[in-house]
Amino acid sequence: MTSVDQTTGLHLTDEAQDLLFRSARTANTFTTEPVGEEQVRAIYDLVKWGPTSMNQQPLRMVLVRTDEGRQRLLPHLTEGNRDKTGKAPLVAVLAADTDFHEQLPRLFPHAPNAKDIWSDDGFRTEHAKLNATLQIGYFILGVRAAGLAAGPMTGFDADGLSEEFFPGGKHKVLVVVNIGKPGENAWFDRLPRLDFDEVVTTV
Repeated sequence: MTSVDQTTGLHLTDEAQDLLFRSARTANTFTTEPVGEEQVRAIYDLVKWGPTSMNQQPLRMVLVRTDEGRQRLLPHLTEGNRDKTGKAPLVAVLAADTDFHEQLPRLFPHAPNAKDIWSDDGFRTEHAKLNATLQIGYFILGVRAAGLAAGPMTGFDADGLSEEFFPGGKHKVLVVVNIGKPGENAWFDRLPRLDFDEVVTTV
């Protein structure tokens, strides 16, 4: 059991804090070492426990591994994102399922009317995107926890990607994430962060 840092109250070791947060960066190059199916399953089986509103779990993903899949993916990305994505060993296309409410009888069984709360399409879509974005944050931390680097991107034609990989109009692509072992010159310099007192107000 990890001891608690009596100064900060944090349960994570310094090494774990570095792995998940302080030393982690958005990777821009990757080695050719593959990312196995079992490793991705292990990542998902960890991060699926992250909370969402009413246990919605709207995140859906397509894993792009093949050359054929990349040929479908790359034209929808902005030019600056194509080369690094074409070379990444694994790419995850992450979307929000706007019909998440269909699963609520199973995922939120103690509230039999939960599905009915989300009958309005606009209201449901807004919350699907919010909660899928939360899950994307958990997913990126899970990739880091596996000793891999993540390269999340939002430079793409979202409507085009949604239609390409999630036809039918019920899924909205939010983020594309390159995944793998970091390659040569993978990182940009660390950018500044806002301090606590610039962000937090206590009332």
